Parts: sequence; structure tokens; C-alpha cells
Amino acid sequence: MSDDETSRPFNGERLEGVRYHRAEMTGATFDGVNLADARFHAVLTRASFEDTNLGEAVFDDVNLAKARFNNVNLAGAAITDANLSGVVIDGATLAKAEIRNADLTDMRIEGILVTDMIEAYRRSQG
Repeated sequence: MSDDETSRPFNGERLEGVRYHRAEMTGATFDGVNLADARFHAVLTRASFEDTNLGEAVFDDVNLAKARFNNVNLAGAAITDANLSGVVIDGATLAKAEIRNADLTDMRIEGILVTDMIEAYRRSQG
């Protein structure tokens, strides 16, 4: 296996429905991968998801700290009991996404603090 293949083991693979249970995947790179309906119960610190289909994927009890999501489909995905500290989501499909029971400290959308948006919304509802 070439050095490039060992540093990017998930490049263009079809991995629909795969299960990663108690997996140590720190720094894993998923590039152009179809992970529709995949199940993650893993450490994915600093993982990178690029041009990846994560539709209907489930991330449960995962560490995604400092992970990167660029140009991914997260339609129907579920993320529960997760550490998302320092995560960057860019170019993702988040249609109909819901965030519940989350610590939103310093979270920003388009540079605006989410807590400020929520506070402004609540004031407007008076």
C-alpha cells in the first residue's frame, strides 16, 4: 500500500450501513465516501469528512472534537451523546436539522453567536 493509501484509507469507498462500534478512529479521513445509514460509536477526534454522504447516519456516544465536515450530506442523520467541541461544518446539507439539549457556548453560525440568536428570537416573541 502506498503512503497516500495508508494516510487516506477511506477514499471513494462504498460503505453504506457499516458499523463502527467502539472504534478508535482519531484523524480518520473519509473522502468521497458513501456512508449512508452508517453507525458510529467511536472516537473520531480530528476526523475529516469530505464530499461524503452521511444521510441517515447515526453518531451515538461519539467524540467528534475538532472533526471537519466539508460538502457532506447529513440529511436524516442523528448525532446523540456527542462531543462536538471545535467541529467545523462547511458546505453541509442541514435541512430540517434539530439541535436539542446542547451546550451552545461559543457556537457560531455565519459568525453570529447562536446564544445571541436564540436570545433575540425569544425577545421578539415577547
